[in-house]
Amino acid sequence: MTAATEPGPAPGVPLLEARGVSFSFGRGSVLDEVSLAVHPGEFVALVGPNGAGKSTLLKILLGSLPASLGSVRLFGAAPEDVHDRWRLGYVPQRPILSSELPATVEEIVSAGRLRQRGWWRTLRPEDHDAVHHALASVGLGDLAHTPLNELSGGQQQRAFIARAFASGPDLLVLDEPIAGVDGESQRKFRDSLVHLIQEHGSGVLLVSHELAAVARDLDRVVVLKRHVLFDGTPDELAASGVSLGVHRDDLPLWLEGLR
Repeated sequence: MTAATEPGPAPGVPLLEARGVSFSFGRGSVLDEVSLAVHPGEFVALVGPNGAGKSTLLKILLGSLPASLGSVRLFGAAPEDVHDRWRLGYVPQRPILSSELPATVEEIVSAGRLRQRGWWRTLRPEDHDAVHHALASVGLGDLAHTPLNELSGGQQQRAFIARAFASGPDLLVLDEPIAGVDGESQRKFRDSLVHLIQEHGSGVLLVSHELAAVARDLDRVVVLKRHVLFDGTPDELAASGVSLGVHRDDLPLWLEGLR
């Protein structure tokens, strides 16, 4: 008996949607009526200065923090009612990795497949194929049997992205995944995201200050500073005087000045 899986997202239904989300901590307002959506096959970047509320919003979107006001839907349901969590791939900012961890890259990525199959089940040939496909998509096929703790920071991050890929997510959420990593890892990162969107029709929400590597691939950019200041295409943002490609280093400074 195999694990039951749900069909893909219904046409026209956002993978992720926030409507009028507000959040207050004490007397201070952290988020003020934030609305956004990510649809299948869509690549959306969420940007904003430090303290803009990005981390708080991400926690609310993923269901780990309740909103003070407003609503969130993940695959059309409240986050706490989503049982097939493998449909959501999440890569946090620099996952904590014990230097004693002996697991290989392939073993780490296989864990993503087990999220879909069930931890108690044995991987089938098609599961191994999915793992190898995920490794290849991030350029780590030749390092599959290398202990994860022997990889560079950028390579480790790509391994965690591959783990998310292996589960076949409908939605991939990434929190500052390439902060401080080398140029080669950034290029591999970009290629792997484009592959996931084009080949699998997944939606991607990328929270990052560093958008130059994916500037030409984004469908929308959402600029947050407690509330949504901008939600549109990179071309529309460029028309306002901001080019994501040109502002690779000073985009965060530009964001700091937003009102």
